[in-house]
Amino acid sequence: MVERPPLTAEERAIRRDAVGALGSALRELVDVAVRTEVPVEELEKATAAARDLADLLGGQLREVHEIATVDDPETGERWYSPVYGPGSPVAPPMVVEDFPEGRCVGRVTVGKPHEGPPGLVHGGVVATLLDHVVARSARVTGHGGLTATLTVTYRRPVHLGVPLVVTGELLSVDGRRARAVGRLVAEDDPGTTLAEAEGLLVSLRAERASEVFARTGRNVGAWTSKSSDG
Repeated sequence: MVERPPLTAEERAIRRDAVGALGSALRELVDVAVRTEVPVEELEKATAAARDLADLLGGQLREVHEIATVDDPETGERWYSPVYGPGSPVAPPMVVEDFPEGRCVGRVTVGKPHEGPPGLVHGGVVATLLDHVVARSARVTGHGGLTATLTVTYRRPVHLGVPLVVTGELLSVDGRRARAVGRLVAEDDPGTTLAEAEGLLVSLRAERASEVFARTGRNVGAWTSKSSDG
């Protein structure tokens, strides 16, 4: 793993802006790539351009376990998160507001790249959105944890292109274990549940976290128990 000097606050802000701009452009590219019906000749030109871009971005790469310089592993802030990361070309991306009492509210419109059955959001993507708000509702109270179990109930089909609201709420904390629920609705019909989930989050003891995240070479506090109790 290459030793990279930490960025100053100003350097990180500048890089985050650039990463976010690239992520936005790449999400547009992914969207048109899965919707295009251009002639084969145009597809061949796009393939060559995409490979040129991959060569450009591949000039300096971090290792697969290395944490990005724009991330903050202590708070759990991930700029390449596949759920909400501004830099991720595959994130929907969901915008989440946190509330200190143990609740978070995400807003997202899911498009064609995350389609399952024709015109509908893939069930695995629905589960991913719910998993994120369930875990995040615990984390905003200081209870870091990994998902141990997640039970998802699909009530109704979730359509592409519809603004959605995904809410997570912490129910209880018992030592290193926390229980939380999530709910997904259409923004224009908040009374109708499209999908819901209940999850169990377990925070790692410090020594176990050191083992699990050893390859990152960093202190990853957002998924670690704040004490040795429990």
